[in-house]
Amino acid sequence: MTGSVQVIRGDSPVVLGLPHTGTDVPATIEAKLNARGRALADTDWHIHTLYEGLLPGATTVRATFHRYVIDANRDPSGVSLYPGQNTTTLVPLTDFDGQDIWDILPTEKDIVERREAFHAPYHAALRAELERVKAIHGIAVLYDCHSIRGHIPFLFDGILPDLNIGTNNGVTCAPAIEAISHEFASSSPYSTILNGRFKGGWTTRHYGNPAEGIHAIQMELAQSTYLSAETAPWTYDTEKANRLRRWLKDILDAIQDTALEIAA
Repeated sequence: MTGSVQVIRGDSPVVLGLPHTGTDVPATIEAKLNARGRALADTDWHIHTLYEGLLPGATTVRATFHRYVIDANRDPSGVSLYPGQNTTTLVPLTDFDGQDIWDILPTEKDIVERREAFHAPYHAALRAELERVKAIHGIAVLYDCHSIRGHIPFLFDGILPDLNIGTNNGVTCAPAIEAISHEFASSSPYSTILNGRFKGGWTTRHYGNPAEGIHAIQMELAQSTYLSAETAPWTYDTEKANRLRRWLKDILDAIQDTALEIAA
């Protein structure tokens, strides 16, 4: 672990990005959050546990800081991922329900300092690992791991499908990687959509460059697939999780096999 980023190196062409599982908030920042903000409700709860050991040899890059400190999956320039739709910003001002999370709002100086202290080191580590495994295999695949509550009217209508695959409409990875991911997800008992509400965040769009040998795909899971309930205390349901892990392993294995075929 280096500072606010935890890296576990492997020799697979697949790198797992974990930008939103961290719950660390420096005391000086926590003091500025209101009670709602301090609840950290928008965490991708237990995602690092859910994926642990699923793909032997996969590298993991995990942000240990919370997304309320700064969101590692947002454009550092502050440009919106989804123009015209409700979303949260580089340093969120509201939670996913559109409710304020700060007693003392972050200043522009705060944002710059957090970008340098948290956002930049995470992406430096992620870039380094993608380049490292690409040097080994001639290809790298970033699989960005996410989860979210399945019912959030502020962000989307209705109920979110269980498995949400994002490739920015096919731009961020080879067609074969997109197809095999969707095929295996669709063969599972879980509802699945490709490039629906979640088309891949800034990380997926920033790194995904098939022409350069780096492919990226985002998997956004509905938290009901592995939590006891989508409310505090956000309990990890081992039985639900193990059922889901079986299918996630198949998806990751298929992505790895396809990547190695592309590189051969």
